[in-house]
Amino acid sequence: MAEEALVASDPLDDIPSTRFLPFAVPDIGDEEIRAVESCLRSGWVTTGPVTKRFEQDFRAYLGGDVEAISVNSATAGLHLALESVGIGPGDEVIVPTMTFTATAEVVRYLGARPVFVDVDPSTLNISPSAVAAAITPRTRAVVPVHYAGLACDMEAILALAARHGLRVIEDAAHAFPTRLDGKLVGTLGSDITVFSFYANKTMTTGEGGMVVTRHPELAARMRCMRLHGISRDAFDRYTSHVPSWHYEVIAAGFKYNLTDIASAIGIEQLRKIDRFQQRRTWLAQRYDAGLAALPLVLPAHPVMASTHAWHLYVVRLKEGAGMERDELIQALSDRGIGTSVHFIPLHRQPYWRDTCGLDPAAFPVAEASFASMLTLPLYTKMSDADQDRVIAALHDLLS
Repeated sequence: MAEEALVASDPLDDIPSTRFLPFAVPDIGDEEIRAVESCLRSGWVTTGPVTKRFEQDFRAYLGGDVEAISVNSATAGLHLALESVGIGPGDEVIVPTMTFTATAEVVRYLGARPVFVDVDPSTLNISPSAVAAAITPRTRAVVPVHYAGLACDMEAILALAARHGLRVIEDAAHAFPTRLDGKLVGTLGSDITVFSFYANKTMTTGEGGMVVTRHPELAARMRCMRLHGISRDAFDRYTSHVPSWHYEVIAAGFKYNLTDIASAIGIEQLRKIDRFQQRRTWLAQRYDAGLAALPLVLPAHPVMASTHAWHLYVVRLKEGAGMERDELIQALSDRGIGTSVHFIPLHRQPYWRDTCGLDPAAFPVAEASFASMLTLPLYTKMSDADQDRVIAALHDLLS
């Protein structure tokens, strides 16, 4: 898209530059507000017709032969995904150390053991060679995380899974709408893919997520387990013209359903996702150009027919930059600029470190990257003038 079109969509250029610039802001418009109001006035606010429509719309966006199951968080989706493929006590599931704790904690929910591996030094995605080295007779699944919105090397991961009979559950919390070789994440051939609609993601429902799979039997299991293991949705039972009070509990399920209120927001956000992605790409390109001369390692880019969702823009300080990461975060905050760190690797977190006996020396790439990384503000409501503040501050501090 031309620069003029992207700048024209910029709503905040006239806001004074002295205000605090947050790390992330959701892009909620009048369309979402009207949709929520309509839902509230409808008399049906929990999982119902709007949620079914959201699932249908999401499936249509992805295309391909997949089913979509809405959930109240991506964490819930990952839990349902692993449960549906039979992960249980004694099993091992390979996960990257460079991720949020949810990726690993859901493995524990099922009594299984997460096995942590290092990441690729360029992309910070899970390293296929590290995955290969971690496979044992107990390994049942691998959970690649599409870090920051850039797709993992799925060809290598799927090949390893096929060779060893493993399930592949994609943690795509950052990766909507990411493409790999022209195909959207969610249609790449894994068993299940889980997306997040948390407040700071590329689209939001406040809290929520979507699970997609091409396996009808897995979809049926997850639909049942997301609502107490009941054989029929409440909407189906309460809206029939024929009395339909009867249902059966066929498993000890969970309470993971998404409400119609959240789905009403999601429908409107989904309509805007291509525009959101274009804006994020434009901002990432501006960062690339504006920061190229500084002592920073800039994020990896997709190649060929692939695309980046640009959920996050993560930079790493080069050796000799003249400032430590924590100093830089504080200095930017003093200038009214919010940042974050993605992530504190799980091998550093007390629970995982102590429970699993993790040694930082086993994760040299993640360890070195964590020491130097910070995440810069990037969101669709961010104006070019906002971004220029960030770029100017980094030049002032690092030049």
